[in-house]
Amino acid sequence: MQDVADLKPGQQHKALGMSTAAFTICFAVWTIFSIIGIQIKEDLGLSEAQFGLLVGTPILTGSLSRIFLGIWTDQYGGRLVYTLTMLCAAAATFLLSYATSYPVMLLAALGVGLAGGSFAVGIAYVSKFYPTEKQGTALGIFGAGNVGAAVTKLLAPMVLVAYGWTSVAQVWAAVLAVTAIIFWLTTEDDPERKVRKQSGEKPRSMLTQLEPLKNQQVWRFALYYFFVFGAFVALALWLPHYLIDVYGLDIKTAGILAAAYSIPASLFRAYGGHLSDKFGARKVMYATFGVSLLCLFMLSYPETDYIIHGIEGPIAFSTSMGLVPFVLAIFVLGFFMSLGKAAVYKHIPVYYPGHVGAVGGLVGMIGGLGGFILPIAFGAMNDLTGIWTSCFMLLFALVAVAMLWMHFAVRQMEQKAVGEKLSELPEFPEMQDIHKPKEHRETKAATLTDWRPEDEEFWADKGAKIAQRNLWISIPCLLLAFSVWMVWSVVVAKLPAIGFEYSTDQLFWLAALPGLSGATLRIFYSFMVPIFGGRLWTTLSTLSLVIPAFGIGYAVQNPETPYFIFLTLALLCGFGGGNFASSMANISFFFPKRQKGNALALNAGLGNAGVSVMQFVVPIVITMGVFGAIGGDPQPVAGGDPLWIQNAGFIWIPFILISAALAWFGMNDIASAKASFSEQAVIFQRKHNWIMCFLYTGTFGSFIGYSAGFPLLANIAFPEIDSLKYVFLGPLVGAISRAATGWVSDKWGGARVTFWVFLVMIVAVAGVLYFLGIKDQPGAFWGFFAMFMLLFFATGVGNASTFQMIPIIMRKETARLMPELPEAERLRGAEKESAAIIGFTSAIAAYGAFFIPKSYGTSISMTGAPNAALWGFLIFYAACAVVTWFVYSRRGGLLHDIERGREIPLQPQPAQ
Repeated sequence: MQDVADLKPGQQHKALGMSTAAFTICFAVWTIFSIIGIQIKEDLGLSEAQFGLLVGTPILTGSLSRIFLGIWTDQYGGRLVYTLTMLCAAAATFLLSYATSYPVMLLAALGVGLAGGSFAVGIAYVSKFYPTEKQGTALGIFGAGNVGAAVTKLLAPMVLVAYGWTSVAQVWAAVLAVTAIIFWLTTEDDPERKVRKQSGEKPRSMLTQLEPLKNQQVWRFALYYFFVFGAFVALALWLPHYLIDVYGLDIKTAGILAAAYSIPASLFRAYGGHLSDKFGARKVMYATFGVSLLCLFMLSYPETDYIIHGIEGPIAFSTSMGLVPFVLAIFVLGFFMSLGKAAVYKHIPVYYPGHVGAVGGLVGMIGGLGGFILPIAFGAMNDLTGIWTSCFMLLFALVAVAMLWMHFAVRQMEQKAVGEKLSELPEFPEMQDIHKPKEHRETKAATLTDWRPEDEEFWADKGAKIAQRNLWISIPCLLLAFSVWMVWSVVVAKLPAIGFEYSTDQLFWLAALPGLSGATLRIFYSFMVPIFGGRLWTTLSTLSLVIPAFGIGYAVQNPETPYFIFLTLALLCGFGGGNFASSMANISFFFPKRQKGNALALNAGLGNAGVSVMQFVVPIVITMGVFGAIGGDPQPVAGGDPLWIQNAGFIWIPFILISAALAWFGMNDIASAKASFSEQAVIFQRKHNWIMCFLYTGTFGSFIGYSAGFPLLANIAFPEIDSLKYVFLGPLVGAISRAATGWVSDKWGGARVTFWVFLVMIVAVAGVLYFLGIKDQPGAFWGFFAMFMLLFFATGVGNASTFQMIPIIMRKETARLMPELPEAERLRGAEKESAAIIGFTSAIAAYGAFFIPKSYGTSISMTGAPNAALWGFLIFYAACAVVTWFVYSRRGGLLHDIERGREIPLQPQPAQ
């Protein structure tokens, strides 16, 4: 075969340029029904489903023909097959103008669809002119011929209005026929075809060409393309109809606006090829699916009117997406789909260089079938549901499935890479570090296939640097999560001042519900890192914080917003609470045993500081128009300065987006940390898991519960004091004490420290009760405040000491429960179980964020004071102290000898 490196750039550019120009015209013809179909629907009185079938029929032919056209291109050369395909499609398009009935139009539409089949011809033809490292860019440029859809949307409406739809078909047919002739005269056979002609070698049989199609991987690529290309074609055909019927536009305006989707979904395909060559196709696919999920979620929500039957009459409000936001959303969607189309076809020449025609044809066929099936499905769903946005709901589900399949396949490949022969792994840009010898692997790879933190030489050489980077990216993500989680603790104190007439119990419900949802989510988040990978999960969980932050910013601007909307937003703030479990589990995998306690203390302590940061920042930003007109008008306050309460939500959004980007580009996954839920579920059989849940509820449950309820409790107990100026100090003290006292537990033992922590907490709660009893006396508030500072300090120390206990407990228990395993296996099992227990205990303990504020509210509503709740807390701490002493720290307790240096727990073995 002729080496493509011997080709002159002029030969390559001519083949690419003429193929792209021809594909642009083919695509314009292929999508012709997106414009003339609307007039035909009106002339023949077609139903939605009939219209969808007519629009999709050319797509069907163009799809099914691709696999055969791709194979024929490999066998007989792209120059010949491309020319004949265009001539046949031109003939069918011209004959379409003479059709007068629906069945005849469907028959002609089958022939028109051959224009779409030209894609498989062009892919196979162009790829043979370029080396592997440049094929992504070349095929991306060729694929930009999708812009032909925009050509049709911009020009066809004008011809249609002036001369009728038959003239559109005739003009488009003539242009396509001329293009076919020019292509034949200006191009040459591809290098592979020339070599075969010279040697007289026969092309491979069709059966041989189809052999790679038995690989599951090919069908996975096909699913990707079903979305990025099939959904592109479907929306390109559907959008003019959607814009006319939903927004009441005329056909010319609808065509122009639909081009705002088609143009970026076409032209930027070339840029997607460049990005795939430079950064790897898989990264581009992750970006495509992630952004598409977000856009389709917004586009899926139908226009809705809400009527709440309130006490004083109906309360009505509505939600809808205006024309401008809609156009912006489909522009962004189209842009990322264009990147994805290029990325899919970057895979094919790399994995299947000898079967580009067959594999590319199959992938193109499945993608093209999406363009046929989806418009029919759109029409059918409209007929069945009567909801216009149902088309976007369908696409949202489709891209979610594609992204999950891709991610689990990638994780499986990475997991398999650990311990496998490097030569057996597929060559691909994302896998380059795996193919290199161990000593030359790059530490910047997203997935760490070689991770040995207990190996001192490895740790000093590269491990410490990687672990510290992941830790210091994790900390701001967790800090923002806590800020959003606890934001209601401040917002509820200001709602009555701006016109929200809620009872004290209702306000405590709003402060408590984020704790309930956050704790529940932690149960699931505890197991997510080994399943999805820490990098992806940290990015997604951080991005999820945007939802409640936006919601709060909009809801508080209208005093007529129903209470149930606030309840919903309070529950959504639980996204922030759930993040702690996954964040701690993730960081625990990065550090060796000797540094694990300090690393977890830093991550948790500085992350917990988000509560304090929020309680300090929010009272300041709500007094000024931080975002100008974009942020909305201030809310008037009776007898005071206006407030911008919406800033309590909006202020976090820029930082959330920045932190999510840092997580995606700067963090790592650890391949050896992968584990299924069933593997992690063994912790439910460990009694110490449940004991530590009980103790950690006493420390962290108290910290987060007091953080949520302290501002409102102080405001109610001492209304004459502007306590919001000071309450942020409580969570700050607790966060700092956690981050700064991890070494105390390392030195003296977590069980001993935890026991004394509970004794101090008993004294502090007793002090709070004392000063509440004399709250009418001077200085009572400061005594009350000082006791709470002591309480917060003790919870921080206890949070660090209880987490220090868990790895030690599990190392001893694993040695007892699994003595038959080698020490390295027992250590690995102990680490995985410790990470799962750390996450799960944090989930159970987080219910304190619900029960403590709710206990205050219930106690006040039943007795008129919070004292009953505080007595309950004091008794609970006494029980925690007894359990800690009896199970762990007394003579004969599980950790007594270890903490006094009389017993050495399971230790890691040096790397051989």
